[in-house]
Amino acid sequence: MPEAIILFDGVCNLCQWSVRFIIARDPREVFRFASLQSHAGRELLAAHGLPTPTAPESVVLVQSGKAYVESEAALRIARRLRPPWSLLYALIVAPRPLRDAIYRFVARNRYRWFGRQEACWLPTPELRGRFLE
Repeated sequence: MPEAIILFDGVCNLCQWSVRFIIARDPREVFRFASLQSHAGRELLAAHGLPTPTAPESVVLVQSGKAYVESEAALRIARRLRPPWSLLYALIVAPRPLRDAIYRFVARNRYRWFGRQEACWLPTPELRGRFLE
């Protein structure tokens, strides 16, 4: 099993952009990816007692046998990226209710602001090995 798996909304334009952003800043290839809508994504959600969403509202980071959601997932992902992005992890000291409220506000509005696709994004052949199906 990969060291760290990011589950993302495969039809969300912001989420797809975020995956490409992470890949470009993850030179050690720490992260693997699966859409929340995929078989692998649904299995990982179930394995960690998380609901299988019909309208995914959070990125999920599965790392070291634990699942992280919302702002904690985003900040833990940032911590593993190359600088300066890793410095964002310092925001973990902010109260979680505040961090998560901001996260949820963006999540609720992401389709309106960034749009969505009719089908999940498919990685290029060069990146396919970093994605779980």
